[in-house]
Order: sequence, then structure tokens, then C-alpha cells
Amino acid sequence: MTRILHILLLLAIFLSANAQSLDECRRLARDRYPEIKQYDLIALSEHYNLSNAARAWIPQINLSAQATYQSATPTYPEAFCSIMQANGIEMLGIRKDQHKIAIDISQNIWDGGLSKANKAITKADAAEQRSRIEVSLYDVQVRVDNLFFGILLLDERISQIEALIELLKSNLKRMQSYYNNGVAHQADVDAVEAELLIAQQTLGQIESSRASYRRMLEAYIGQRLSEERLERPAMPKITSRNSARPELKLFQTQENKLSARRKAINASLMPKLTAFAQGYYGYPGMDMFKSMISAKWIPNALVGIRMSWNIGAFYTRKNNLEKLDVAERQIAVQREVFLFNTELQTMNDEGEIARLHKAVENDARIVELRHRVRMAAESQFINGVIDVTDLLQKITDETSASLALSTHEIELLQASYRLKTTLNQ
Repeated sequence: MTRILHILLLLAIFLSANAQSLDECRRLARDRYPEIKQYDLIALSEHYNLSNAARAWIPQINLSAQATYQSATPTYPEAFCSIMQANGIEMLGIRKDQHKIAIDISQNIWDGGLSKANKAITKADAAEQRSRIEVSLYDVQVRVDNLFFGILLLDERISQIEALIELLKSNLKRMQSYYNNGVAHQADVDAVEAELLIAQQTLGQIESSRASYRRMLEAYIGQRLSEERLERPAMPKITSRNSARPELKLFQTQENKLSARRKAINASLMPKLTAFAQGYYGYPGMDMFKSMISAKWIPNALVGIRMSWNIGAFYTRKNNLEKLDVAERQIAVQREVFLFNTELQTMNDEGEIARLHKAVENDARIVELRHRVRMAAESQFINGVIDVTDLLQKITDETSASLALSTHEIELLQASYRLKTTLNQ
């Protein structure tokens, strides 16, 4: 008994793993789509850029070495040199060949908000790239939905054709019995058999189309679909008409990026305050008098605060801000066009849903009536009231009505999901 339970449990797990719902297909397609890998790359790029921006506040160290030869150097007046020589002091003067090894350390104290603005630009740029990926993944979802519902429609057609084939087989068997008993003609048997062959041929064509659709969906999700029919999703609930499409988020991230750039332009106009320390070992030193007496290398140092202001940024500020204003207006126009088209699509989807609701109601009644007519036709044929052509027409009418009902039901489901996808709810 325990062994049987284990087998049943494994079978249930296997079947659940093979069952393909719409949500599962969407998830698999999203995870498989190559562009999803861009998320990690964007995160890495953002991390490195933010790290570089933060290093603007790390002390900057510059090492240098210099050797020069001058055409002239500072000297003492000749009379002063004579007096010093009389006292036993040799005044050599500054030599024309000079050398130094220097180190310069600087630390930003205030940069007018430029580094902060650069960080904001980095974050806004990464957010924009992520939003673009979301738009691409949204398009993948739309394609997966179309394939999924296309397969559902073909599955329903196959079910209806299979039901028609069984009905025709039953009538063919009955017709052959009538022929053997001398009640029907060979032409009657041939007519039913011809309809059966046409139905079987149609079934083969539809199964071929379904196989193609399934292969395309399998390419998106990266695994084989189960042999069973796809799971029909439940009717979705539309809570509101407010759109949450990823394109709207993309427009917002683009505007955020422009805002960050505007702050960077304004920050570039501000003066910069820097603390610095400089030191060098070489000749001559800062004590020129000592260097005139001796040519030895000596250490030298100074510290201070430096203020720099690049007023050249004012020359291009107006044009740069105007360019950002133009870009913002372009984004506003794109958003307006997108919302307009989305509203039209929403209205179209809502109209289609209303039409299909009415069609399904009518189809249900038509199927009921067609079924009663077909049952009556079979009885009339047995009693010789109608011929086989009339009977086949009634069978075809019932099959067409059943197919119309199932088709409209799936189309209603697809239209509802299309509206949900249009609004991204």
C-alpha cells in the first residue's frame, strides 16, 4: 500500500511539473529571455560608477620629478658678494641646473554638489536601463500570451472535430446497417463516409498547426510542453482602468535622468574649495639665501586651501539647459501619444469583451437549438422524411454552433487578458 502511495505521489509531482499554465509560461519565458541577464550587468556597472564618484572625496596624490636648466638665476649684487667674501663667506648664487622630486596631496572640501549630482545621474541611468528591459520583457509576455491562447483555440477546434468524427462514425455505422437491410442507398453511405474523411483531413491540418504553435511556445519557455492540453486560465478581474505599463515608468526614469543632469550643470557653475599639501626634495629650496650658499638638496613643504572657479561653464549653461528642456518636452509628447494609444486600445478591448459576452450568451442558446434539430433530423431520416444530405447539414450546423461557442469563450478569455495586459494589471 505504501509503495502504491509513493508511486501516486511521484506521478502527481510529474504531472504537475508538466502542466503548463499561462502564468508559468510567462515566468519561464521571462527567465529564459536573454535580455534578463542585463539586470546583473547594469547592477555591476552602477556599482562601479558610484564607487568612482565616491572616490572624488578620497585624497588625491600626485608624484612628480623635474630637472631643468635655466638661462639665468637670481644673484646678489657684486658689492654685497665682495663684503661677504671679505668675511669668509663664499656666495655661489643659484645654480642654473635645478632638480626636484615632489609630492602633491589635495583633498576636496566642497565641490558645489557636483559629485552628488554625478551619483544621481549614475542611479538615474541605471534605472532607465532597467525600465527598458522591463519594456522588452513586457513585449515577450504579449507574444507568449498570443501563442498560448492560439493553442487553446486550436485545442478547442480539435475537440469539436473529434466529436464530429465520432458522430459521423456512428452515423456511418448506422447507414451501413440501413444499406444492408435495404433501407438506404449506397450513395447515402458514400456521402457520410466522404464527410468523415473531410473531417479527418481537417483534424490533421489543425493538429499540424497546433504542433507549430507549441514548438514556438516551447522555444520561448525553454522546455517541452506536456502532451496534455494547456490549462485554461480563469477569467481575470479588471479592478480599474489605470495603466501601470512599464513604458510609463521608462518615461519617468528618463525625466529623472534629465533632472539629475540639470543639477549637474548648475553644480558645475559653483566654485571648488580644496585643501592641499605640497612637498619636494631638491635644489633650490624655498630658502633661496641658503641655496645660494650651498647646492645641497633640501626638503621643502607648504600647506593651504585653494579656491578655483571655472567661469567658462557659464558660457554653455543656457544652451545646455535649453537642450534638457527640449528633451523633456519630447518625453512629454511621447507619454501623451502612448497614453492616447493605450486609451484607444483599452476602449477597443472593452468593446470586444462586451461583444463576445453577448456572442457567448447567444451561442449557448444556438447550440441547444441545433442539438435538438439534429436529434429530430436523425429521427426524420429513419422515418424517410428527409434524405442523408439534409441529415449531414444538420450535423454540420450543430458542429459549427458548438465550435462557435467554444471559440467565442476562448476569445472572450483572450480579450479579457489582453485588456489586463494593456493596463498591465
